[in-house]
Amino acid sequence: MTDVSFAYPDGAPVLDKLNLRLRRGECLGLAGPNGSGKTTLLHIIVGLLKPSSGNIEIFGKTARQEEDFQGVRQRVGLLFQDADDQLFHPTVLEDVAFGPLNLGKSRDEARAIAGKTLEVLGLAGFEDRVTYKLSGGEKRLVSLATVLAMGPEVLLLDEPVAGLDEATEKRIIDILKGIGLSYILVSHNIDLLAETTHYIGYMIDGKISVDEERVPHTHIHVHEHGRYTHKHGPHRLDKKS
Repeated sequence: MTDVSFAYPDGAPVLDKLNLRLRRGECLGLAGPNGSGKTTLLHIIVGLLKPSSGNIEIFGKTARQEEDFQGVRQRVGLLFQDADDQLFHPTVLEDVAFGPLNLGKSRDEARAIAGKTLEVLGLAGFEDRVTYKLSGGEKRLVSLATVLAMGPEVLLLDEPVAGLDEATEKRIIDILKGIGLSYILVSHNIDLLAETTHYIGYMIDGKISVDEERVPHTHIHVHEHGRYTHKHGPHRLDKKS
């Protein structure tokens, strides 16, 4: 992503010649204040929003038109900030099987993929549960299952643990740490980002400043916005991605 700019019709620019590169196997954390453009950036990557200028290259190909992003969305999974935006079928199995069906799998194949994905996430037995009756944490886990069932190569995760209880948060952290995929994780929880990503990007003035060298030192504390104790490395806000 090179020199990407974006502004909503009724507001000031949100992204201003932003540059971003995610290499295979990397996990990037993305922090910043509300309104800094974090969610906007994720939506631009998968073509839900169109930048006013700049170039987007994904998997070695430039993406400009909707048909380009249709291919991107088959390989990049987006977990929305609100689980209710992701779940729209009556039952959990139908929601999780929807993606594989859209990828051309048979009904039996899609059901098998959905069942296996639910099992991996510790949701075996949820197949016939009514989606809208799930708890907030259960909805978030099922939302993640709908994304993973499509076999993505890259994940975009928008506040995946916001508002969840500590047990469900830890469960999602364990899933992310063992998932083996590249991802961009948006969160206000710096402790979460420190535990689950290789480096952290900070949205500042429509651009991303990246801390790529988190060399631990002896000072240990808990952040105001997190609950996990961890070690810090130096923040390098001078390096642009």
